[in-house]
Amino acid sequence: MSKQKFQKFGVIGGGAWGTAMAQTLAVSGRDVVLWAFEKEVSTAVNTEHENTVYLPGVKLHPSVRASSDFGALEGMDAVLGVAPAQHMRTTLEKFAPYAAPGLPVILCSKGIEISTLKFMAEVLADVLPDAVPAVLSGPSFAIDVAKGLPTAVTLAVGEDQGLGENLAAAIAAPTFRPYLSTDVLGAEIGGAVKNVLAIACGMVLGKGLGRSAHAALITRGFAEMTRLGAALGARPETLTGMCGLGDLVLTCSSEQSRNMSAGLALGRGQSLSEIMASRSAVTEGVATAPALKRLAVKAGVEMPICEAVAAILDGSANVDTAIEALLNRAHRAEV
Repeated sequence: MSKQKFQKFGVIGGGAWGTAMAQTLAVSGRDVVLWAFEKEVSTAVNTEHENTVYLPGVKLHPSVRASSDFGALEGMDAVLGVAPAQHMRTTLEKFAPYAAPGLPVILCSKGIEISTLKFMAEVLADVLPDAVPAVLSGPSFAIDVAKGLPTAVTLAVGEDQGLGENLAAAIAAPTFRPYLSTDVLGAEIGGAVKNVLAIACGMVLGKGLGRSAHAALITRGFAEMTRLGAALGARPETLTGMCGLGDLVLTCSSEQSRNMSAGLALGRGQSLSEIMASRSAVTEGVATAPALKRLAVKAGVEMPICEAVAAILDGSANVDTAIEALLNRAHRAEV
């Protein structure tokens, strides 16, 4: 496996991020098939070379092919799993008949399954136990990657260094730089937690509480992320890298982030139902927050910011009372 060369890639998920990764792979000379649930996405990619639904305005490499038939992914050297986290299990189950034993599956979705509190690599192990899991995570907006703007990410591939190096070489591009890691769990924790914290950061700015409060929240949120990582067995250096601190800074600092923009709207007084009704793309942090709250309790980890976000989203608290409760917590040492 470690000597395998990767040329043929399937991308499962025709949203903005899946499309951006298909574009990057095609520009790098790989053979790419993009699987999309929506047939109108497949049709648009094949006929107009553009994902007019989720990534409009970006012309795709003409070699990117799209399909809504999982059979089109049979015989791939590797597959990227980019379905939304809460749909990853059912999507992989439908793909399973076409997956060869030992197929590397690079998981690109960031979240925790609500029903099981499992990360995506654990979901993959349930559905495709013979697959080789990898995780791609880091500070990256789909539009930037699709346009070929400089981006660096973490590619976590377990202990098989040869496999990791070959996969990294295959997905790398002049402006897309993967840094290798063997800490799959750490990469997943960073990607999931930062989405919830981005909602909190949006709420702080939406309420007009200022950049000082915003910076404090990012810092204390990072402390929550690292506490959970330590409790679950992640490596500290993973969470100080691209898939932890790097992704946290990006997602908590830009309205391009769907999670931060949702928080901004909440802070400005919109209801969650109004926000979600106006969106076609998934806001992963909304589903992850209640799962993360339960996982933190299970692990015995204090995560007051993430718990406050979950309470606001489920309606048991409002933004004002949640912020007041955080500010009135007992004073404590920073470390």
